[in-house]
Amino acid sequence: MTNPVTQSLESGAGGHATHGYITDKERYLARLKRIEGQARGVARMVDEEQYCIDILTQISALTAALRGVALGLLDDHMKHCVLDAAQLDSRAAEAKMQEASEAIGRFMRA
Repeated sequence: MTNPVTQSLESGAGGHATHGYITDKERYLARLKRIEGQARGVARMVDEEQYCIDILTQISALTAALRGVALGLLDDHMKHCVLDAAQLDSRAAEAKMQEASEAIGRFMRA
């Protein structure tokens, strides 16, 4: 759930949200499409009853790819969203830092 202070800082022209990753959106989408293909490949491997270790190897690669996307998004969040909030409003900066801390916590538990 987005809080009103941080939501107002994220709104661009016309009230549409802008996010730190927007400049790399196409790169993220391309990576996510590759990950989607990898996931389909793992499902196909299971369907074809391939060797367990080979499937686990592909799952490991898939997990690493998702972590890479997550780390990139976190980095963009810190460089853009948190930094922008810190420059505009200390309350908003605290909220953004809290969001980032919670996201890192979820990431570490996964």
